[in-house]
Amino acid sequence: MDHGTNEKKAALHNLGCKVNSYELEATRQLLEAAGWKIVPFEPGADLYIINTCTVTNIADRKSRQMLHRAKKMNPDAVVAAMGCYAQMKGGELEKDPAIDLVIGNNQRGKLLEVLNGFSAGKAARDALIDINAAHEYEPISIDRTESHTRAFIKVQDGCNQFCSYCIIPYARGRVRSRAPEAVVREVRSLAENGTREIVVTGIHVCSYGRDFHEEDALLHLLQKLDGIGGIDRIRLGSLEPASITGEAAAEMAKLRKLCPHFHLSLQSGCARTLRRMNRGYTPDEYAQIVGNLRQAFDDPAITTDVIVGFPGETKEDFEESVRFVEKIGFYETHIFPYSKREGTRAAAFPDQITERIKKERAAVLLELNEKNRAAYLEKQIGHPAEVLTEERISEEDAMWWIGHTREYRKVLIPDGGNCGPNRLVRVTPKRVIKGKYLV
Repeated sequence: MDHGTNEKKAALHNLGCKVNSYELEATRQLLEAAGWKIVPFEPGADLYIINTCTVTNIADRKSRQMLHRAKKMNPDAVVAAMGCYAQMKGGELEKDPAIDLVIGNNQRGKLLEVLNGFSAGKAARDALIDINAAHEYEPISIDRTESHTRAFIKVQDGCNQFCSYCIIPYARGRVRSRAPEAVVREVRSLAENGTREIVVTGIHVCSYGRDFHEEDALLHLLQKLDGIGGIDRIRLGSLEPASITGEAAAEMAKLRKLCPHFHLSLQSGCARTLRRMNRGYTPDEYAQIVGNLRQAFDDPAITTDVIVGFPGETKEDFEESVRFVEKIGFYETHIFPYSKREGTRAAAFPDQITERIKKERAAVLLELNEKNRAAYLEKQIGHPAEVLTEERISEEDAMWWIGHTREYRKVLIPDGGNCGPNRLVRVTPKRVIKGKYLV
């Protein structure tokens, strides 16, 4: 790594979730502040950082491949593995000649110290910690985003849930919440730099404040953010259903800037499967939570995740899940065939489902998702909506500005006039195209 007069160049690559994206953006800004030039993930960089993912065995494989690809692009560069796969497999990665540095979770803030130590010939053994012993939230932050339109704000890390299929509590450790004052400072800084929408995210957002032993901590944080000037919208990331009581929904509905778009992870609409997943609620309880939101908000967008082919899922179990998804009428359903993850309880469950059956079941739900989404969008025709514009795209042989409504519906606005990026525009959709855009 060249520490002479030439500018130091770093290339970054992210794998995984929105939290990972936020963490890599914080890493990018940390490096820029220290004088590094951020370059594309191509040959020629002095430093390659891969923010890894371990949510599935496939994610592990992609993480390994990307680390080795980086070393091939420049054998003289420093290659650093960061994130969840680095945390889980750090011992193995430290023996891999293609990887120079392994930086685990809760240690990103030490990156510059680790790099300087490596340049001085020191091994960075303290860059991996026992994540289960971590009790403090890692102090990383961002002050801008490239798009200006929307920024993800990480407010919490870790998970105490231990769903039987999930490795994340082992990679991320226990719940650790960010001080509300730090969140407010970051959001104010983003607003000053032009950001108009924030997405409050974390590994298990509904657990925010549990380590403070504060009741309604997430609601209190949202109330603080609602008062920050320059921010027009607050959106919530993925939520665990059990935390949305009728009272909580009613209080959230009082927030002027909170978007009526809620991603409530379902995973299965079958009571037996939910018990075996260790999800902590029944389909009836989930339906009540959706009812709480629909009572408090005017036609909110409810989106979800569903796993198909969980070990032991019978044909009857799957059909029960499909009926439930149909009954709720989600705006969008993200469907995931179950992926066996070594180290989780479900990996040892009997009656693992074949890939063929998983594919067939996923196809059934994908078709239902198309139907549900089209029905939800059709209901919006003729109703005025506020759109936050993002970028120009080509669709149906024409140029459009694309943006999202408060309910996260995609809207296309004809190019021309005084439309541009990062603007709030009032529109009245007249039709749906391709089953996914309002025009």
